[in-house]
Amino acid sequence: MGEQNYSNHRRYVPLYHGLTFAIIVLLLVSSIYYTIAEIVNHSSLKPGLFLFLISIAFLSLFYYARSFAERAQDRAIRAEENFRYYLLTGKPLDKKLTIQQIIGLRFASDEEFPDLVKRALDENLGNEDIKKAVKNWRADNNRC
Repeated sequence: MGEQNYSNHRRYVPLYHGLTFAIIVLLLVSSIYYTIAEIVNHSSLKPGLFLFLISIAFLSLFYYARSFAERAQDRAIRAEENFRYYLLTGKPLDKKLTIQQIIGLRFASDEEFPDLVKRALDENLGNEDIKKAVKNWRADNNRC
């Protein structure tokens, strides 16, 4: 990855976001198909329902594995940006800032960070608006 900026800062892992999700959806769809086929043919529902439950479990794992990791990252980002703001201004971040705003602010350079925090609060800027307002991008190359 070259220099990070607004247009390329999102992380996309093809094997996880693409292939794994596609396989889970295919498993879910096929399990529904086999369950319906078993109902139509008056045969045992056990194999189709078993596949359906497995696909639901995989779908839940796919979603929650990422969701739990994102929550942990959000907590770390909040702490890091609160500390950075304190080092720059001598004050903690305003509690009115949402986690989404703080996530957007993490990409601002130290020079523009305090002013962008004030602007985010005054104008109630969203995550994407904050990122677009960043002039000197501070890359985050350690995210997962």
